[in-house]
Amino acid sequence: MTRFLRHALTPLAIVSCLASAADDEAPRPAPQGLSSTSSDSTGEPRQDLTALPVVRRFNLIGIGIGFIPEFSGSRAYRPLVLPVARLQYRDTLFWNGLTAGVRLWDNEDKSIRLTLQFEPRFGWTAENGTRVAGMQDRDFSIEGGPNIQWGTRIGVFNASISQDVGGASHGQTAQVQFIRSLVTNQTVRVNGIVGMQWFSAKMNDYYFGVRPAEVTFARPAYTAGASTNLQVGVNGVWSVTERGSVLFGAIVSRLGSGAADSPIVETPWQGIVYTGYGWSF
Repeated sequence: MTRFLRHALTPLAIVSCLASAADDEAPRPAPQGLSSTSSDSTGEPRQDLTALPVVRRFNLIGIGIGFIPEFSGSRAYRPLVLPVARLQYRDTLFWNGLTAGVRLWDNEDKSIRLTLQFEPRFGWTAENGTRVAGMQDRDFSIEGGPNIQWGTRIGVFNASISQDVGGASHGQTAQVQFIRSLVTNQTVRVNGIVGMQWFSAKMNDYYFGVRPAEVTFARPAYTAGASTNLQVGVNGVWSVTERGSVLFGAIVSRLGSGAADSPIVETPWQGIVYTGYGWSF
C-alpha cells in the first residue's frame, strides 16, 4: 500500500504545479464554468489563470487517470487512477491538487498575492529489475514556504521557495513559472506553462545520490549537486455540462545535470500526462 501511495500521489503534486497561479483574483463569471479575464487599474484586461482552469467561485472535485514514470529518471511509465480537487474557504484557506495553504496578503486589485503553502514530496521504493534495486527507499516528506503570484495582461508570473520541513532531505527548492492562456472560448480553456525549478544539493543528493553502501559493479557512488530543471506544459478544461468538465494536461521536464548525471537515471526527460472529469459546486 505504501508503494502504491508513493507513486499514485506523485502526479498530483506535479499537476498542482503545472500552473500554480491558482490563487490570484477571482474572475468575473464566464459561460460554462470557464475562467475569464479581469482588468487592472488601467482598465486593461489582466489574465486570470488557474491550475484547474474553472471559475474560482466554484469548488471542484473529480477523478482522473495519469501516466507517470515508474521512478524519477525512469523510462518506463505506468497508469494510475487519481483524485482531482480544488477547494477554498472564504478566499483564505485553499487546497489545490496536493498543495494546501493560506493566503497572507493581496494588493488592492488582487493582481499580486502572497501565500504560504505546503505540499508533499514523495520518495521511491527500490524495486528489483530497476537501477535502484537494492538501494534504501527514499522517504516521503513535506515541504513548504512562501509563494508570490503576479497577474498581468500577458499572463501570470509565479515564484516560490520551499524548505523540506518533514526531515527527509533537509533540502530546499525554488521555482519560477510563467502561465499564459492559449485558448479561451465558451467551452474550452487551455493554459501554457514554462518554468524552472532549482533543487539544492541536499535535496538532489537524497533522491538521486548513491551512498557507499548502495554501490554495485554497475552503480558507482554518486554525490548529487544542486541543479535546475526546465519545464514546459499545458493544461486545460473542456466544459461539457453546466457543472461538469473534462480536465487534461501534460508536462515535460528536463532534469538538470546534478540529478541527470546520477547512475540511477535512465533518461533526463520526464513526462506526465493526465485526464479526468470534475464536478463544480
